[in-house]
Amino acid sequence: MTACARELTDFLHGLRLAAAPASVAEAARWALLDTLGCALFGAPEPWSRIMAAEMLAEAATGRSTIVGHRRTVPAPAAALCNGTAAHGFELDDHLDEAIVHPGAIVVSTAFAAAEAIDASGARLLLGIIAGYEVLNRVGLALGVAPAQRGYHKTAVAGPLGAAAAAAVVLRLPADQLFTAVCLACACASGTKAFATGGGGGMEKRMHAGRAAEAGLRMAQLAARGFTAPPTALDGRFGLLDVIAGDGAQPERLRAGLGEHWAVEHVYVKIYPCCAWIQAAVQQLVTMRGPRPLALDEIAKVRVGVSAYAKAQNGAVAPLDTFGAQFSIPYCCALALMGDPADPAMYSAEAVDDPDRRVAARRIEIVVDPEMEAAYPRHYGARVELELANGECKSGAVLDPHGMPADPCTHTELLEKFKRLAGRTQPPAAVASLIATVADSARLPSVRALGALLRE
Repeated sequence: MTACARELTDFLHGLRLAAAPASVAEAARWALLDTLGCALFGAPEPWSRIMAAEMLAEAATGRSTIVGHRRTVPAPAAALCNGTAAHGFELDDHLDEAIVHPGAIVVSTAFAAAEAIDASGARLLLGIIAGYEVLNRVGLALGVAPAQRGYHKTAVAGPLGAAAAAAVVLRLPADQLFTAVCLACACASGTKAFATGGGGGMEKRMHAGRAAEAGLRMAQLAARGFTAPPTALDGRFGLLDVIAGDGAQPERLRAGLGEHWAVEHVYVKIYPCCAWIQAAVQQLVTMRGPRPLALDEIAKVRVGVSAYAKAQNGAVAPLDTFGAQFSIPYCCALALMGDPADPAMYSAEAVDDPDRRVAARRIEIVVDPEMEAAYPRHYGARVELELANGECKSGAVLDPHGMPADPCTHTELLEKFKRLAGRTQPPAAVASLIATVADSARLPSVRALGALLRE
């Protein structure tokens, strides 16, 4: 048994909502609301419908909700579907230095597990706090190198965060909580083939769902006595050793436990595109002013980012919705000529807009020394815009709006939820969801929340 991993899981086993800072529970409620908004928005998308159809076709019985569907299913199936929906349009939250998306995985898992056993809202929030903590700390312990080699760290660390969230909700004993996390190491997977510019397909959409499903299942197996090697996370041939190698930082699994809470430091995304792109988009929207520009008004744009962003997000002519959401040239062209906050602007038809295609070719991407030095703690960009009339504008942002250094206000978070949930829900239903989540710590049963999500 290794000390770092066990110290982390023992800390989470001893965690009590009443003993945690009030701000942590509040942050968990906002994480719950934001993720549910993403899931409600993502549920009608093709990838979400395919996943739900597959799970419903199995006709297995359970008590957990698939967002937007009346029939309930076993908890792992619900976690798979809701995680896919929540992660399905690049709107879900992010933990910057860890380079992981926590909410789509952790909230989907904790909620499915809580519904399955009729747990209280307080227990759900505790599971969310625990899951964010593990997912963040495993992401930090893995370091940056795995992502640079092509691992999708959300999918690699995700099953461990999900296992911790489920184990806490299910009230597993300390040994079984530890075992659930160790078992989840066998489920860590996911590469970034989707980010090569050759067409992303639907694969990344399910990474969070598969992580949620796997982690929840590992917690269920641990509860039945299934065992794992205690060195699975931070021992020899464990997850950190195999994937991070000499760059592994196992001490980050336990550093500052109880002093820094991951759920309080999330990046809430404003635009439905990759996190590295948001700083450039934000600046270009401001530079252009309230009126979108025409193609003949744009001379050229220079965007300075980290080497990682340049390598991953440089595709000039994306082939599909996913490719557009990961393309600096496309998103910057959209920021100048349209509304980058509108999900419709990433549809297949919008991506093929001929003027935006031309504008994208006028965008030069370079590695900026300041942004490179700041990555991955900051997702910044330096932007230079030259207009056809000779006017030049420039600026630099280390932390786009929504990052912990420049967080969204509560009003902005509510407006985001209303906008996303309003895709499928009438205003009265949206208001009921907001009120129920706000009171979630006092809910005797989370199934009341599930009923609202099935309507």
